[in-house]
Amino acid sequence: MPATRLDRQTSDGLEWLLRRNCSLSPGQCGLAFGVVGLVSGGIATVFATQGAWVVLPFAGIEILALAIAFVVYARHTGDFERIVLHPDRLLVEVVDGRRKARFEANPAWVRVEMGQAAYARIRISERGETFEVGRLLAFEERVEFARDLAQNLRVGSAAIAARGNIAEMQGGV
Repeated sequence: MPATRLDRQTSDGLEWLLRRNCSLSPGQCGLAFGVVGLVSGGIATVFATQGAWVVLPFAGIEILALAIAFVVYARHTGDFERIVLHPDRLLVEVVDGRRKARFEANPAWVRVEMGQAAYARIRISERGETFEVGRLLAFEERVEFARDLAQNLRVGSAAIAARGNIAEMQGGV
């Protein structure tokens, strides 16, 4: 499933935004459904006026199935996964349809793991809690993202530890 990955440096950390590549916005999706529905209904009406009235129920079923597919598609156009690494915390937000989930952890305690299967997601764990991300990325992109996240967590943890040691040394002087 193709996705867009945006990495950027913010004023106080790193942010990764993973989004679906959607060819239609919800408004365009509604317009496309309207056009296809009108064409299908128009063709069915022409056949019905020629005596083939049996076409109308099948056209109705077709339009209903198309409506369901477009509603499901439109509901997921705004899906995203946002991972923000601050010096003192890791924030993960996931929006999937109408569901929203949020996970916050201390970067010094976080583990990043990923299985070898092509469908395996990235597991972010801290003290027994696990959160999965990467469902919007292809396998190769998930591997690369897991590597980037783990590397930045190590760098961030080292910086936090160094900052703590400096504060202890200043307090003991």
